[in-house]
Amino acid sequence: MINTEKIIIVGDRVLIKPEENINKTNSGLYLPPGVTEKEKVQGGYVIKVGPGYPIGMPTDDDEPWREKKTIKYIPLQAREGDFALFLRKDAIEAEIENEKFVIVSHTAILMLYRDEDLLS
Repeated sequence: MINTEKIIIVGDRVLIKPEENINKTNSGLYLPPGVTEKEKVQGGYVIKVGPGYPIGMPTDDDEPWREKKTIKYIPLQAREGDFALFLRKDAIEAEIENEKFVIVSHTAILMLYRDEDLLS
């Protein structure tokens, strides 16, 4: 497995390790044949999640002596270890240390399956 400490995911994007040709996920979720045959939807496990949607801040350009505030984010629903079902057409393929991944926007994720027992 790759070292995820070196990877920084930006904004509302999610890094996913896709599963190829699956009918049933490791966590027991069945994908119907129509879904996998059409290849419009694909599943995989969430590896890393971006900080979320940035919240706009009022500009204080007229008071330059004020300390700059840090950007705040609305967090994403996806968490590391979740199984995500996402739209394949919105995925961007990436290869990191000879492993294939996809980067998808949080809005391209249709469903998340979180198995707390699998993570503990």
